[in-house]
Amino acid sequence: MNGSSFKITLTFTAYKDMDSTKNVFFTVVFIMYIACIVANVTLMLVIYLDASLHKPMYIFLFSLIINGLVGSTAVCPKVMAILLTDVNTISYAGCLTQIFFTATYGVCTNTLLTVMAYDRLVSIFQPLQYHTIMTPQKVKQLLLAADLVPVLCIVGQVFLTSRIPLCKHTLHRILCDNSSVSGLSCGDSIQSRVTNMYAICLVISLLILPLLLVLLSYVKIIMFILKASGKARQKTFETCSPHITVFVNFSLASLFSVTYNRVNRYLPGEVNIFFLFTFFLVPPLLHPIIYGIKNQEIRHSLSKLRKRAIRII
Repeated sequence: MNGSSFKITLTFTAYKDMDSTKNVFFTVVFIMYIACIVANVTLMLVIYLDASLHKPMYIFLFSLIINGLVGSTAVCPKVMAILLTDVNTISYAGCLTQIFFTATYGVCTNTLLTVMAYDRLVSIFQPLQYHTIMTPQKVKQLLLAADLVPVLCIVGQVFLTSRIPLCKHTLHRILCDNSSVSGLSCGDSIQSRVTNMYAICLVISLLILPLLLVLLSYVKIIMFILKASGKARQKTFETCSPHITVFVNFSLASLFSVTYNRVNRYLPGEVNIFFLFTFFLVPPLLHPIIYGIKNQEIRHSLSKLRKRAIRII
């Protein structure tokens, strides 16, 4: 695609039927976005400042938190600007950028949750060898696999999407995503077929396969819990419950996202905003809250840091 194509402006039509509720939705998105930033930055500081939390599980959690902030920040400021100014357009280059960051959020959250499931699996079935297996080098390799590999794959997806010639310039959306932009193409071109095939490969390798690996991990863990003694059962459940809750929360949000992508053209703008809440705000907001409530080490570290801050003041 030549450089002039990036001067195209795309229009979001989903905002047109929201005139009477724009101020309400702006306020709700703003409050939830600020709460998301505060909750995530607080947990990041707790992990960073407390040396006792410099363990594989919390390193992966730190990366998950950053990823959540990337997802919400890729969408919320633009949505709030449109709700506030009624300028419901975006440049094509800006649209592709938004596709990159939102796809990165969705895919990397999935792969990070898979890596975290593997970490829990090792801690339960090989507790004595845990530190031998989960070495700093191994943690770096897992982070690269969970973050860098998906990012490179998504770069390829965005590049292929940018090569599709566009014949339409309106999206019944509140944000850009790969499937809707691909739908603006000029008929069934070779570029669009290649892009769709590549997208299917990404879905299978980076979404469906990691999901199956997490489910298999928890099948093994559940079988272990059923055979374990009362004390071991309780300890295992406490170890895994934050990750299980986060995984279920994000899986439900992803399921809603898939359903939404199938029927969004028939939905009013208010439902489109609800999609924004469920996928880009609720998971990043709940993840630090869930770990803050369910994880005893984080609660203890947060309490220590709060007492230290009070003494300084």
